[in-house]
Amino acid sequence: MTYLFLGLALWVAGHMFKRFAPGAREGMGNAGKGLAALVILAGLVLMVIGYRAADGAFLWGRHPATVGINNLLMLLSVYLFAVSGMQTGLARKMRHPMLAGVKVWALAHLLVNGDVPSFVLFGGLLAWAVVEMIVINKSQPEWTRPAPAPKSKEIAALGGTVVLFAVISAIHYWLGYPVFG
Repeated sequence: MTYLFLGLALWVAGHMFKRFAPGAREGMGNAGKGLAALVILAGLVLMVIGYRAADGAFLWGRHPATVGINNLLMLLSVYLFAVSGMQTGLARKMRHPMLAGVKVWALAHLLVNGDVPSFVLFGGLLAWAVVEMIVINKSQPEWTRPAPAPKSKEIAALGGTVVLFAVISAIHYWLGYPVFG
C-alpha cells in the first residue's frame, strides 16, 4: 500500500500547495500550475497502481441495496461535477460543488467497498475534500456567486451527467468492476 499512500500524499500536496504556501506558489507564476498538475497526475497514477495492487482486511462486501444506493450517489456526484463546470443554478447555491461531488463519490465507493485499501483511498480523498473546503473557506471567507446561466446549461448538465455516468459505468465493467451488481 506504499504506492497508495504516496499517491494520496502527492494528490494532497499538489492541491494544497497554493493554500499552505501562497507566496511560494505565486512566485512560481504559470510554471507553478504545471508543476502542481504534474504532482497531482503522478499522485493519481500512484493511487491507481497502489489501489489495484493493495491487499488488506475485508470487512464487508457488495449488497444489492448498497449497489443501488451507490449508483444513485454516483449520479449525484457526476451531476455536482457537471454543475460546477457549467455554473448552473445549483452551482450558484453551493460554494464548492466539485468538492461536494468528490465527497459524495468517496462515500458511495466506501459504501460498496469494505476493504482496507478502499478505506485508505476513498476515505483519504473524502478527508482531503473536507479539509480542502475548510481551508478555502477560512482563507477566502468572501464568495462571489457565479452569474446566472441560461436554462440550456441546466439541460446540458443533466444530459452530460447521464452520458458521463454511462461512460464511467462502461469503464468500470471493462476493468472488471460490475457497476450494477
